[in-house]
Amino acid sequence: MRNLWKKYKEIILYLIFGVATTLVNWVVYTILIWQTGISMTVCNAASWFAAVIFAYITNKLFVFESKSFAPAVLGKEIALFFGARIFSGVLEIFVPTLLVTAGMEQTIFGIEGFVAKAVTSVAVIVINYVFSKLMVFREK
Repeated sequence: MRNLWKKYKEIILYLIFGVATTLVNWVVYTILIWQTGISMTVCNAASWFAAVIFAYITNKLFVFESKSFAPAVLGKEIALFFGARIFSGVLEIFVPTLLVTAGMEQTIFGIEGFVAKAVTSVAVIVINYVFSKLMVFREK
């Protein structure tokens, strides 16, 4: 078991924190949908932003174990991390709405577009790992 942990630690932690990031996204989204009456697109944008902040912190500290807190390193990481997340953020914000429009409008647990949101979330987790691994926290 210890060997498996050593071999797959990064992927396991990424999946754990990816799920946690997705939960942050969904909780913020759900609260906004239920409490504000603003559009699904705006709710998605706000939930995405909250999730990206959470993801940067957990990816830096626990997944990729980036140890430097030098301003130049932090600035570069944050810029690359947020820059990479813009692509997946566009997907996160607009794809559920497109999927709902295309017929994936199922409301589950009182959450409008639940299935569309779930499908998009899985794709976004994979895309974000690739960006983080290859661009932001790559080993030198």
